[in-house]
Amino acid sequence: MRMMAGSRSACEPARYADAMTTLVIGGAGYIGSHVVRLLLEKGERVVVIDDLSTGFRERTTGAELVELDVTRPDAAEKLAFQMKASGANAVIHFAAHKQVGESVAKPEMYWHDNVAGLAHVLEACATAGVRDVVFSSSAAVYGMPDVDLVTEDLTPQPINPYGATKYVGEWMLADAERAHDLRTVALRYFNVAGAGWPELADTLVMNLVPIVLDALEQGKTPIVFGNDYNTPDGTCIRDYVHVLDLADAHIAALEYLRGEERPHRVFNVGTGTGSSVLEVIEAIGRALGQEITPTIGERRPGDPARLICSTDRIRETLGWSSTKTLDDIVRSAVEARRAAQ
Repeated sequence: MRMMAGSRSACEPARYADAMTTLVIGGAGYIGSHVVRLLLEKGERVVVIDDLSTGFRERTTGAELVELDVTRPDAAEKLAFQMKASGANAVIHFAAHKQVGESVAKPEMYWHDNVAGLAHVLEACATAGVRDVVFSSSAAVYGMPDVDLVTEDLTPQPINPYGATKYVGEWMLADAERAHDLRTVALRYFNVAGAGWPELADTLVMNLVPIVLDALEQGKTPIVFGNDYNTPDGTCIRDYVHVLDLADAHIAALEYLRGEERPHRVFNVGTGTGSSVLEVIEAIGRALGQEITPTIGERRPGDPARLICSTDRIRETLGWSSTKTLDDIVRSAVEARRAAQ
């Protein structure tokens, strides 16, 4: 196993005095690193578990970093060891493959790694007596619902292996609650973008905002896939949530698990409002100070016209609401990209 300064192997324990300690699995990644930063700002102790295959060590500054691949056969034993040694009170689990197209091309990898990784985490929690688990789920569990506003009561119908593994993960949490008296929450994210701090920016070009910014940097014209949908400007509408708002939702979920009343296990995380593809591109133009004229292409198969998240449950139960606007999201992404240049 590769070792670097400031990191430890999975067999070398972190020992702390009594304090709230959270294990963040996948905490060196885009969303996970934002949650780590907020936990540290709250004064909590954080142990990051990450194999650094897509994450970055420098994003874990201030936390303990243990390099470990949670899909390995011995991961449950090593995780339980770290939980006991650190006195962990809670786990937030992010580590998973998350590309829809890749999941279609490599379903076996997604089923093995996403499901086995979570199984090892839950087994370790049961062994170490860690009761509180927040799970990174996804709006991909819903598939293509024929509704404008998606509520948690809608029956999930995932249409790709990625979404299916996240839905199965939610089943696993429910089973672990019954078997081991765990307390769990699954957060179903909608479209995440932006940066809370420039150094924690999204480095993958997979979602609309980084795709448009990447195209412009290369001197290319962004492509809009279809402008004949039943929406005000003809382009698809989606719910975009700032990554810092999403990170704050994880903090709210931890506080919820530490309380006595827990009526729900699953929560949507979004804004409750939608922005069209053209509106997002216009917002990027405002942030850059330039006009962007995209090329209109053909529709992509499987794109619903509108997909917006109902936030009633998370607002009423966790007291959480998004605070950032579309302009805030885009501006932070642009500033982070400039800072990296």
